[in-house]
Amino acid sequence: MLYGTMKVAIGGPLKVAFRPWVEGLENIPAEGPAILASNHLSFSDSFFLPAVLDRKVTFIAKAEYFTTPGVKGRLTAAFFKGVGQLPVDRSGARGAGEAAIRSGLDVLERGELFGIYPEGTRSPDGRLYRGKPGGLARVALASGAPVIPVAMIDTEKIQPPGKVMPKLMRPGIRIGEPLDFSRYQGMEHDRFVLRAVTDEVMYEIMKLSGQEYVDIYATAAKRRISDAAKAEKAAKAAAAKAEQDKPEQPAS
Repeated sequence: MLYGTMKVAIGGPLKVAFRPWVEGLENIPAEGPAILASNHLSFSDSFFLPAVLDRKVTFIAKAEYFTTPGVKGRLTAAFFKGVGQLPVDRSGARGAGEAAIRSGLDVLERGELFGIYPEGTRSPDGRLYRGKPGGLARVALASGAPVIPVAMIDTEKIQPPGKVMPKLMRPGIRIGEPLDFSRYQGMEHDRFVLRAVTDEVMYEIMKLSGQEYVDIYATAAKRRISDAAKAEKAAKAAAAKAEQDKPEQPAS
């Protein structure tokens, strides 16, 4: 009930304001479990994709969104629950990976759609990064559900970092044909199989999205970008200090 209400309240205005175009809707099954594996360009990906689907799709979100105290925290928790997101506790030895697997299997056992971002985090620069095999592949092999590759197009351009107001433009969504990994049934603990399944899905997403592929994890890329920014800031500070400490030249 809450999901339906939130979909009307959020999904309707999104479709009217941004008019997202969609290709491949026929690849979403009318019923039964399926995994939607998507690239991740923007926070809005989890809103645009459900907005164009007739069926409910459940994503996962960090538990902090659901446990923040105060009025704002309660509103945030209600919002994420309303749009079909499940809290994932990232604490513990194996963190979010195991929690995501449990959550995904629960959703699929109910015959519903489970949405996951194999990259694990948003792309820092619009390119497609290496998929993490721990969540997607294990859920796919343990459940036997088909994996449907999804490509979000241009969603990162709607509200770039530092911009308060979103840009009214048409993002796109391409939905590929379901992938069947039943040939690997019972092999969800084989790391080579998990890597092969993940890479096959990422290749299909790359074909759908047209993104440049980078064979490192997005989290590593973000660290490199952050470290480079810190180094640049430190270099500028050192140069400014050196200029300040430079002795004055005596008047001639």
